[in-house]
Parts: sequence; C-alpha cells; structure tokens
Amino acid sequence: MALRKLVAGNWKMNGSRAQLSELDAIAAAAVDHMHVDVAICPPFTLIAPAAERQPGLAIGAQDCHAAPSGAHTGCVSAAMVAEAGARLAIVGHSERRTDNHETDAEIRAKAEAAIGAGLTAIVCVGETEAERDAGHALLVVEGQLEGSIPPAGTGETLVVAYEPVWAIGTGRTPSVADVAEMHAAIRARLVSLLGGEGEKVRILYGGSVKPSNAAELLGVKDVDGALVGGASLKAADFVPIIAAARQALATNGSN
Repeated sequence: MALRKLVAGNWKMNGSRAQLSELDAIAAAAVDHMHVDVAICPPFTLIAPAAERQPGLAIGAQDCHAAPSGAHTGCVSAAMVAEAGARLAIVGHSERRTDNHETDAEIRAKAEAAIGAGLTAIVCVGETEAERDAGHALLVVEGQLEGSIPPAGTGETLVVAYEPVWAIGTGRTPSVADVAEMHAAIRARLVSLLGGEGEKVRILYGGSVKPSNAAELLGVKDVDGALVGGASLKAADFVPIIAAARQALATNGSN
C-alpha cells in the first residue's frame, strides 16, 4: 500500500530568526508538490515565529516532555509546543537516546503525550554501527519499536523514522537492499503491534538524506518519506528532496 509521502526537516540546534527566510521557498515547494506533506522542526525558540511566518507549512518540535507540567527545569511539554504552533513532535531521536540516555519507555511516554496534545508523534529508531556489524540491526530496531510505540498509535497520529545511527551526518548511507530489508521489518512489526493501523503508519528514512540520493531512497518500498537533517537548513538543498518524493509517488502510485 503506497502512502502519502512526508518529508520532514530536523534543524537540530541550528537556526535563527534570520534563517526563517528559508521557509518561504520551502513553503512554496510544499504548495507545488501538494501530494507530499512537508514539515520543518526548528529549535523550540523558533517554533512560534516559524508558524507565524508560514502558517501553511507544518512546523514541528524536536522533542517534548512526557509530563503536562511540573518541576522539570529546562523541559517543554507537548501542550506548550502545540500552543506555540507545532503540529508534530520528534521523539526518541538517536541523539536524544545517546546524549540524554532516553529509554524506550520514556520515548513511548513522550509519544503518548504528543498524541494526547493533538500532535503527530515521529518516533525514531535505529541501530549503531557496532550493532549492525554484529548482525543485530533488525533485533535492535524491532526491540525499540516494541518499547517505544504507543499501543493506541494510528496512521493519523504516528510516524516512525528509521535512522541508522552510523549514517547520520556522516555522508554514509545503507544500501538500497539494507533499507528495503529494514523498512519491511519495521512494517511487519508495526502490523503485529497495531493491527491494520500498522499498515497506515508512515515509515521515514533518515540518515544523510540529500538531493543526490533522495530519489533512490524514496523509491524503495515502504519508504514513505524522509527525515532530513543538514540538507533541510537550506531551501536549495531541501526542495529537491521534496521533488524527489513527488516523483516517487508518481512512479509508484499513491492512495
């Protein structure tokens, strides 16, 4: 089943108000490619001005806390980012799992909080280079799905992003066969966890996605879009990825 593509940009800890001018060309491309959903996830400080500048463009958060409020200094709740104008929230990104030692249980709680606040949760999973080299990639990712996916997730409220940790920001990417194998395994596990809704959850590929490899990656079965890092900071790099997603839809069909 071919699903509507989603191309989401993760600005990470980059960006300023001046850089929001990049959103203008991105938003124009999103209109031109209306059969592809486009989102940008800037730092917390830019969510509100980004949403105000381009109300037609989906703006997301890069994280949220599982609790609605409380004594959590430095944290931001899902309701807060929604009030700021976010429509999505990334949870469980590999940098959060590694740098902040987030567990699958914590990520599931964050995803549930995001969904509860009316956001779409983008749950990230992926293996390290050592885990892949040891032949454990599928086992690791399936375990992360088991622990991180909200049982009540649906195709409307949940997106999964597969990001091989060793490919993020390195310029390396898995082979097309590796991506196809992993996305097929993720789809099968989503169906086992969510039943029919598992067929409707979009699975994004994330890991050094750029204009030069986007068409090949987005043409793989069960690759329903991309989670893009550095290439999303400039419209000149990001817009061709959106175009590649549209071409993949035209080639492979869509519901």
